[in-house]
Amino acid sequence: MNKEILVDANGFSTRVAVVEDGAPVELYVEQEGAQRLVGNIYNGKVQNVLPGMQAAFIDIGLERNAFLYAGDIVMPDDADEEIEREKIRSMRSIRDMLKPGQTIMVQVAKDPVGTKGARVTTHITLAGRSLVLMPTMDYVGVSRRIDKEEERTRLRRILTDIKPDNMGVIVRTASAGKSREAFVEDLESLKLLYEDIQKRARKQKAPSLLHAEQSLLFRTVRDLLMRDVDRVFVNDAGALERLREIADVMAPKLKPRILLKQSEALFDRYDTEGKIDKALARKVWIKNGSYIIIDRTEALTCIDVNTGKFVGKDNLEKTITATNCEAAREIARQLRLRDIGGIIIIDFIDMERESNRSMVLNTLKTALKDDHTRSHVFGFTHLGLVEMTRKKTGRSLGDTLQTLCPYCAGDAHVLSPESVMAKVRKQTLQVLKGSENKRMLIEVHPDVLRAMEQAEKEHGSVFPPEAGGTYYVRTNDALHIEKYSVRPLAERRVAEAKKDCKIVH
Repeated sequence: MNKEILVDANGFSTRVAVVEDGAPVELYVEQEGAQRLVGNIYNGKVQNVLPGMQAAFIDIGLERNAFLYAGDIVMPDDADEEIEREKIRSMRSIRDMLKPGQTIMVQVAKDPVGTKGARVTTHITLAGRSLVLMPTMDYVGVSRRIDKEEERTRLRRILTDIKPDNMGVIVRTASAGKSREAFVEDLESLKLLYEDIQKRARKQKAPSLLHAEQSLLFRTVRDLLMRDVDRVFVNDAGALERLREIADVMAPKLKPRILLKQSEALFDRYDTEGKIDKALARKVWIKNGSYIIIDRTEALTCIDVNTGKFVGKDNLEKTITATNCEAAREIARQLRLRDIGGIIIIDFIDMERESNRSMVLNTLKTALKDDHTRSHVFGFTHLGLVEMTRKKTGRSLGDTLQTLCPYCAGDAHVLSPESVMAKVRKQTLQVLKGSENKRMLIEVHPDVLRAMEQAEKEHGSVFPPEAGGTYYVRTNDALHIEKYSVRPLAERRVAEAKKDCKIVH
C-alpha cells in the first residue's frame, strides 16, 4: 500500500490529508485563530455541584462551563483495559470530592458540541511519540494494535521497570520494536512537562490555561509520521522547516521523507480537494452505483444504504449482499475521513440469510481495522439496524469546515412556497381587516410569487374577492423563502408600486 501525507499550509489554515493508494482516508484542519481544546489542561474553578447527576460544572475560562462527571476517568484509545465508570461513580458522592469555589486541574477530553460545554477529566494524559504518560494512575498498558504476544510482553516488562512510582504509561502503536533507551528518553521529557504544568498550577489563579495541545504540524509528526508513510509533501517552506525540526527530535530516520512540493496545488494531487468536498456531502456514491446517506443529529449519526443504480445480475439476495459489503467499506472510510464519533446506526438493505448478515458485519469490522480511532460494532438489532460506536473527542470534519445553515438552523428543511403563500395570505387578510387602507404591499421570495401566480391561474384568485383589497406583490431575491412582509401601501407610493410590483387577485 502506498501511503502519503499532504500538508497544505497557508497563512489562514493548515490542512493535513492522509492518502492511501490515491484516496484520502483522514483529514485534519487547523484554522488560524480557532481554538482546539482537546488535550488542553486548565486550572479550573468549580462553579456548581450537581449531586443528582453526579457531576459538576467547571469554569475553565471559556464561554461555556465545562462538564465533569464524578467517575470520568478517561483511558487513552490504545489501553488494554477499561475502568468501569459506573462502579467508580458509586464509590463516592460528587459532594465528597468537590466543593463550589474549589480549584481543580482538569484536561479537556471532548470538545464542546452544540449547546454543550467541553467535557473534562481530572485524569491527565500526556502523549509522546513512544508512549502516553498518565500521572494520576498507576498502570501499564500496551497498544492493542501491537498483536504479537512476545513483543507485548517485552514492552510491558520494559515499561514496568522504568515507569515512575504511582504513575501510569501506555505504549503507543508506533513503538513496536523500540529499545529501552527510546522509552526512557520519551518518558523523561513527559515527566519534565508534567512537573512544569504542576508548577504553573500552583502559581496561576483559576481559571487559567496551564498547557495547550501542540499544533497540527507537531501532531502530524508525532501521531501520523510512521514507518509505513512513504512520503510527506509540504507546499510551504516555513511549514517544511518546522516539520523537519520536529522530525529531528521525534523521528530522525524519517526526516528525509519530508519533501517540498511548492510548485503545485498540493491538494489537487489525487483530486484530494474534490474528494474532501464530497466528504461533506449528505449523499455519497459508491463505485458500483449504489450510495449511502449520512445524517447527523446531536445524539447520533444515521447511515442509510441504497442500491441506487446497481442492479446486479440474476440473484436479488446476492445483489443486496454485494451492495451492503461495498457500502460497509465506504462507511468505514467515511467515518475515518469525516472523523465521526459517538453512536452510529446503519440501515443496511434487508438480507434474508444470517450468513449474509455475518458477511456484511465482518466486512465492516475488517474495514475499521485501519482506523486508529477505537470503534466497536455491536451487530444487528431486532429491527435489522447495525449499532456501533466510534470514540469521539474533537470536532468532526463537518463541524470544522461547515457552519449552521442560516436558513433552516440545522433542521435541513424549509417551508414550501405554497405553505409560505398560505401564511402570507392569512397575515395579509389580518392586516387588511385592521386597516382603513385597502391597498397592501407584500414582499416575498420569487418562488412564493410563482406559487401565487399558479394559484391564481388554477383557482381564479389568491385572496377572497369579498375582502375588497388590492394586493401589490414585490419580490426580493435576498429574502429567505420563509420570510415576507405585509404592510398598507400609502397613496403616494402607488405609482411606484405599479412599476415594480405584480397585482395579485
